[in-house]
Amino acid sequence: MEMHQVRYFLAVAQLLNFTRAAEECNVTQPSLTRAIKQLEAELGGDLFRRERPAAQLTELGQRMHPLLKQCYDAAAGARSLASSFKGGEIGALRIALTHSIDLALLIPHLNEIKRQFNRLELRFLRGSSREVAEFLKKGEAELGIAAEIDESWERLDVWPLFTEGFELVVSSGHRLAGRSNVELDDLRAEQLLGRTFCEHSSRIAASLREHGIEHGHEISSERDLIELVEADVGVAMVPHTSQVPESLKRAAVTGLDARRTVSLYGVAGRQRTAVANAVMRMLRGADWRQIAG
Repeated sequence: MEMHQVRYFLAVAQLLNFTRAAEECNVTQPSLTRAIKQLEAELGGDLFRRERPAAQLTELGQRMHPLLKQCYDAAAGARSLASSFKGGEIGALRIALTHSIDLALLIPHLNEIKRQFNRLELRFLRGSSREVAEFLKKGEAELGIAAEIDESWERLDVWPLFTEGFELVVSSGHRLAGRSNVELDDLRAEQLLGRTFCEHSSRIAASLREHGIEHGHEISSERDLIELVEADVGVAMVPHTSQVPESLKRAAVTGLDARRTVSLYGVAGRQRTAVANAVMRMLRGADWRQIAG
């Protein structure tokens, strides 16, 4: 089945006249008639009754009409979309982030990208560092952002963006809420909420254990962590760039050796969309010093 056959069929179905349909499609009537006969042969029956003065759809033609129209509209939509992408009118970006990366880091750059395209289509994927690597390998994401991807794949490109430390967050009513700095000894009596979704959670836990401090609870999402801290169920160590409500109080922890480097990841040798290339240039060229503290 060819698209021009479907187009001719739809024209005759609308005008109910082979001559006028041929004029509408800018072809000769014999060419149009021959194409419809070929379509009828493929479908196994007549689509029209050739009556004068007007042609009529057969039962098969009536049943096929909505299906062929849907098929033709979908093909036309696909051509239009492809043309828009090629002409730069539509930009698409597929990016994967680990659960510990705050999307707020990308917002200023996405706002800048929006000005460059009439229409922007974004797809964000979340996962562990291993899942982000798989998204990149399979082509489901063009770019990835993670604190660390433990992957030795030779095609994985890595561009470090910034390095940041971790801070203590507590509820506004907590005994440590009024302090800008706390000592590790201050945490011995606290219930610590472990961010198991963070790539560095095991390292932070190990560093705390060296000082006799154990995590009291394991939390698998940032939202749950925030709600538990707000409820004063426990306290948590979060990266400097993590967005937390103003109701929570931050404090630096003296003596805690915990830092992470957030990096941008891509696949070497794989063609990227114009949006992905623009975002990559923005992220690599950004001044992260103020954001990362």
